Amino acid sequence: MANVVLEFKASAGDSEPQSRPVLIIGQQTNLQTAWSQIKGKLQPVVSKEIWQAALSALNPNPTDSCPLYLNHAVVAALPSRVSRHNSPSSAHFVSRLVRSCLPGGNNRCIVMVCERSEVFASSCAIARAFPIFSRRSSSSRRAEKKRVDVEIVIVGQESSSLGVAELKCLSNAAHGVRLAARIVDTPCNEMNTDHFLDEIKAVGKELGITPVIVRGEELKKRGFGGIYGVGKAAEHPPALAVLSHKPEGATQTIAWVGKGIVYDTGGLSIKGKTSMPGMKRDCGGAAAILGAFSATIKQGFKDNLHAVFCLAENAVGPTATRPDDIHTLYSGKTVEINNTDAEGRLVLADGVVYASKDLSADIILDMATLTGAQGISTGKYHAAVMTNNEQWEVACVRAGRSSGDLAHPLVYCPEMHFSEFTSAMADMKNSVADRENAQSSCAGLFIGSHLGFDWPGVWVHVDIASPVHAGERATGFGVALLMALFGQASDDSMLNQVSPLAAATNASEDQMERDCKRRRLV
Repeated sequence: MANVVLEFKASAGDSEPQSRPVLIIGQQTNLQTAWSQIKGKLQPVVSKEIWQAALSALNPNPTDSCPLYLNHAVVAALPSRVSRHNSPSSAHFVSRLVRSCLPGGNNRCIVMVCERSEVFASSCAIARAFPIFSRRSSSSRRAEKKRVDVEIVIVGQESSSLGVAELKCLSNAAHGVRLAARIVDTPCNEMNTDHFLDEIKAVGKELGITPVIVRGEELKKRGFGGIYGVGKAAEHPPALAVLSHKPEGATQTIAWVGKGIVYDTGGLSIKGKTSMPGMKRDCGGAAAILGAFSATIKQGFKDNLHAVFCLAENAVGPTATRPDDIHTLYSGKTVEINNTDAEGRLVLADGVVYASKDLSADIILDMATLTGAQGISTGKYHAAVMTNNEQWEVACVRAGRSSGDLAHPLVYCPEMHFSEFTSAMADMKNSVADRENAQSSCAGLFIGSHLGFDWPGVWVHVDIASPVHAGERATGFGVALLMALFGQASDDSMLNQVSPLAAATNASEDQMERDCKRRRLV
């Protein structure tokens, strides 16, 4: 699926399944009402009677599918209901059904039957099923691009067709998801820090933004001891890169800070032969922020938005950081290294402090593939979220459900957990004393401690270590979550709808004015 061109349409036109294979997805109740909209893609080989019989045969548990005509037409059913910690769109199952049920061919069609509130999540889920990166020799010889048209059939009370602006939003979001997945899938012999910077520059050029880049020895001179200490042993030097969108009339400043460890050997605390493969994915946070920034700015954004990328390769070499070394981070705090494999928190600590000190951010969100313990804490499908603000905790969970990039809170309790980092030599160590005491929460607290637990702004930490991939493929996780979470600051109506504020539009104008910094986002 690496050479697939994905296009979202209000109507993909009529055609017989033999000439254009088709997959139709939706909940059974929605599919029951969709015959008039989809019959042009099935007739004459599939009649209404065959369609009704196929729907009657479906028994989703949680999903099910049924061929309609040979291997050219398939209908697939989503769960009829989901739990409160899942997305109403069943986005995860949408991706799974597209990967497993879409018929082959060079020109295909997917018809997504859903309610308007589920369009954004469903479209991003479809995009996840079409990864771009491949180095198979057969794919390099195949010059012809395959085409997949995605038609959204909206049912329910708001059943009007999607407009041009909404289709553009879906297209940009899908591009952002696939961009993030491509970067994460690309191995470090290609996606080193040099090439990641090229990706940042390419996005900047497309948006008319020149990135700010601090690199190599300059990091050391300017006090970025975390990023420099992690990446100094690698062939390709570490870097801090920033893309900034500063529109007129902005009322607040937001910073997204991404962990971009292009490969993590563990450093001198080296990983084993079974735990090191897959560590090309340790740049998943930075990749998601790049994809989300690209899509968000294209749709228009009312406030200052900075994307901060903390790039390094955690390599082994003569100049590698040793356990027992003490580094001074950009916050001015000293850190005794007791585990070189706890490197992500070091680069992110520099990144969030830069966002606060140099960018004057009111809201700072860091996103990272930070801890293996995240998968134990919240599982393979839900990002782990920790924040100093309860409203933002709720907003992250709601944004996860509306975007399909699910999220669930971690414990935020620095007075009980931060003592895990106690050092006799420095302000703190970089890894916990007790690995059975809320590891993922402690890792996030390390980052927050450099801002200060009394920092007056909003700080959100998102750990995406497990959901960043499904099997051997990257998912582009995080792009949709960021777009939805900050959707109320967008100029786009669809992102406004999926934002956590979409249901909170009855607040008085006076209250909104009194709380202007949070009025659009919480």
